Amino acid sequence: MSKGFCGKRLAFLPVLIILCFCSCASITSDKRPYAYLTDRAKFELLPPWGIEKPMDMVQYVSASYGGRDFFSNAFVRADETGMDIVLLNELGASMGEISYRGNAVNFSSSVFPASLKPEYIVADFQFCFYDSLLLQQALKGSGLVLEIEGTTRRIRDGKKLIVEIEKASDSVRFVNHLRGYAYSLEGDFEGNMK
Repeated sequence: MSKGFCGKRLAFLPVLIILCFCSCASITSDKRPYAYLTDRAKFELLPPWGIEKPMDMVQYVSASYGGRDFFSNAFVRADETGMDIVLLNELGASMGEISYRGNAVNFSSSVFPASLKPEYIVADFQFCFYDSLLLQQALKGSGLVLEIEGTTRRIRDGKKLIVEIEKASDSVRFVNHLRGYAYSLEGDFEGNMK
């Protein structure tokens, strides 16, 4: 009788080992890059397939932060498989590259500091160009609200305005009121509006 009991326990051992490996794998595979919109609101980046419409274009970028203005061109390719942004100076030389594939954000630059967190750039891009229903659900999970009024998007923390985005067929104006920066994108955005 004890021999049969021992045999049943040994037969169960491979099943237990497989369950342990499967449960460990599912914990690590669900990690997604994120950015903090406020000191407490963590926004997990949406998967690439959440983009409203694919884009493959050059954009003119003008940004302001801390009383300083910055200008650049950006080549942007984004679709359901991921996103690639190459920042170019006025001579067309690369100043930095960002790529996003859903589970990783990569950034390389000889101009910008290594401390620059590319997840924040990807998050801003998603606020501008990703499906509004997906954004609403993700932001709600962070305790924030996405309001949409025509082609304007606003992200609020309670009554406090955090981000405001104005979209047009040839430009996008992004203002982060909380962090104190703003930028404008100019290009042919026709067909990318919702």
